[in-house]
Amino acid sequence: MPIQKPTSPVKATTQQFIEIEEIQDDVVLLKDYSAVLVIEISAVNFWLLSSEEQMSIIYAYGSLLNSLSFPLQILILSKKMDISNYLDYLDQRIEKTNDEILKTRLKSYKEFIKNIVKKNTVLEKRFFFVIPFSPLELGISGVNTSYLKKDYVLSRAKTSLYPKRDHLLRLLAKIGLSGKVLQKQELTELFYNLYNPSPTGRPLAPVESYTDVVLVST
Repeated sequence: MPIQKPTSPVKATTQQFIEIEEIQDDVVLLKDYSAVLVIEISAVNFWLLSSEEQMSIIYAYGSLLNSLSFPLQILILSKKMDISNYLDYLDQRIEKTNDEILKTRLKSYKEFIKNIVKKNTVLEKRFFFVIPFSPLELGISGVNTSYLKKDYVLSRAKTSLYPKRDHLLRLLAKIGLSGKVLQKQELTELFYNLYNPSPTGRPLAPVESYTDVVLVST
């Protein structure tokens, strides 16, 4: 009778070390029952502005931050730009163009773009404002949140975060910036690519189609 070798115990996966408990709509709930709402901010090519315009934006941005009555986190992400979709678009234009001169120029332009990206690291920068929600806002004095119901915390978090979100979006519009509140699909892709870094990042299928955790691939 063959001797069965002892099996090693199952070790904890990296998913257990991720602080995210759930993403619902546009709110990220963490395991300690704090929560955050993420707003992506449009970028401005600062160096193409005149010195007067630059100073105007700096003062307006400073006034925005000084006028806030709640905490705010600022996040800047840099990654290598993925131009594959743009190259596919050029290929479609080349294929549909009947003018041979224009087609030749489009092909030349496509090669020019590919050579620029190949010789130089072209970075894409993304800017985010993160509005936090703390369990202390529920009147909890200790750190034990195990008795709280998840739906209740999410409801209270939205009640606290949404007025701050709307206020911040209005302030951004006043200084010529637009803000986009990230929803579940965009938040999942953002955190997936943070935990699974790749040179250009990757999109995910609709999150509702997954039957298991997609935040960590290992």
